[in-house]
Amino acid sequence: MEIINDSFGMNLYQGVRGSAVKILNRIDRTDAYLDKLLDIEIKNSNLSGPDKSLLYEIVHGVTRWLGRIDWILNGFYKGQFSKCIPNVKNAMRVALYQILFLDKVPEYAAVNEAVEFVKKLQGQKSADLTNAVLRNIIRSKDSIRYPDPAEDLIGYFSAYYSHPGWMVKRWINRYGKDETEKLLIANNSKPSLIIRINSLVTSKEEMISLLNSVELKFTEGKYLPEFIRMNVLSNITDWEYFHKGYFSVQDESTGIPIKLLDIKPGMRVLDLCAAPGGKTAFIADVMQNSGEIIAIDRYESRLKILRKNLDRLQVKNVKTLTIDANEFSDNNGFDRVLVDTPCSGLGTLTKKPDLKWKRDLGDIRKIANIQYELLKKGASLLKKDGVLVYSTCTIEPEENFEIIHKFLLENQDFRLVNCSDTFSADFSDENGCIQILPHIHGIDGSFAAKLERIPHN
Repeated sequence: MEIINDSFGMNLYQGVRGSAVKILNRIDRTDAYLDKLLDIEIKNSNLSGPDKSLLYEIVHGVTRWLGRIDWILNGFYKGQFSKCIPNVKNAMRVALYQILFLDKVPEYAAVNEAVEFVKKLQGQKSADLTNAVLRNIIRSKDSIRYPDPAEDLIGYFSAYYSHPGWMVKRWINRYGKDETEKLLIANNSKPSLIIRINSLVTSKEEMISLLNSVELKFTEGKYLPEFIRMNVLSNITDWEYFHKGYFSVQDESTGIPIKLLDIKPGMRVLDLCAAPGGKTAFIADVMQNSGEIIAIDRYESRLKILRKNLDRLQVKNVKTLTIDANEFSDNNGFDRVLVDTPCSGLGTLTKKPDLKWKRDLGDIRKIANIQYELLKKGASLLKKDGVLVYSTCTIEPEENFEIIHKFLLENQDFRLVNCSDTFSADFSDENGCIQILPHIHGIDGSFAAKLERIPHN
């Protein structure tokens, strides 16, 4: 019997591995995002600090390496592994992740835990099957075979580096074999924890002093002085100085569109797709809490999170509006407009490994239409000599330069500003836009283009 009702006997999913299986079951059968489910589970559990970290490690790890894990399990499972009972399937995935990637857990312990868990939920027969499959894998671990790269490079990359075949194929066509392999490796690396210093509350000197005082090891940001890269993942949001608004947790790539905007204190700025508010807060910081920022999102729940974030960071010059961006109107115009559009998120796979399994080609094509409409809307709200920055956290051309190219063909009163005036040439693509790639720049993949409305004589 398959137990799928989460309200039934929740104590069955006890401990780190039980919680991991519960979350993975839910990801398999709903559209829910990994981080949201993980947050809810951690908030509602009585797990210790180290156990919370282990749960994060296991759930992210299984999702990151799902392609390789399932390739191996398929080879040892008699029958179709994809049709296996969810509790059994995800218990095996959790155990195999520990066997392949976690040195701290002895192999026999990973197997025993999975077997006991399955026995409790699904009975002896399923437990015996779990035991046989996992022990067979351990015995053959050093001779597991993947597709031959000489015959099937896409199949090999897809299985070994755990990415969907359609994605691998696109990237090989675009970047070639060697660069694609580097990109896949970068996507599978564990994410960095990066913080942005909030100068509305503190200074870089004070922030560095505080980090040193609690012996949190860090390095300077790679590209922007406001960012600091922590050397280890830690529960830094539990620290009192996070609650006091000294810093926010955000990738260095998020700062690049803000630098491109070239904002001055006192300006009027529109953040067209503002939630969850990391970029809004950085704009306010650059403006030194002067001028006015209008921050728009169509969902009140998302703006609620944004407002809470801004309050924590002591931001005072933001007005939020719950409205569909395409329905927003304003007669005064804006000096600066940020159009940070919803996107496929394929530049952020180190942090959000579930996105690679949730997205397909159709999603990219569908979202490109939304992105184009948002760019047109943002442009219509710009003052005559204003500046607009269009940005995404993806590396896909349909969502990036193709949108800009189409817009410029249809809007002769705008011109593209070469981004190498602001950033070094290794950030710029052949069109003068910003194109960040994880394997080259060591931060999240992203895109930004700077557009200027040409003043009429």
